[in-house]
Amino acid sequence: MFWTDIAINILLFFYVIVSLFMCLVVLMQRSKQEGLGAAFGGGFTDSVWGAQTSQVLVKTTVWLAVLFFALSIALARLYSHREALASHASTLEQELLKPVPAIVTNAAPMTPSAPAAVAPAPVAPATNAAPAKPATN
Repeated sequence: MFWTDIAINILLFFYVIVSLFMCLVVLMQRSKQEGLGAAFGGGFTDSVWGAQTSQVLVKTTVWLAVLFFALSIALARLYSHREALASHASTLEQELLKPVPAIVTNAAPMTPSAPAAVAPAPVAPATNAAPAKPATN
């Protein structure tokens, strides 16, 4: 189970990187109205990557999408494999994880034999009482 956790963490890291990079590439593509591609200065991508930029971005998007789906399937398989390993625990672990049955007794419920004593109501201090004198030695 140890190797599946490591593989899942590594693939999740690449999954997030591919997702972010794919978002960036899709946003850089030109739409018919120039869209967000114009935010990079209009011809910025043409000057950096040449006149065939739109074809490069489309190919990059396709490859990133393929990688995205391959990572999704690999992660799904690893998660299901990890759950299968966890369900095939040893018999000792299965016995330890069983719920404890409730113990039923036929004893009568305990009732108090005498009614509870009622506490007396608190008495308010007198308002005109003399202040207490400190003790002197």
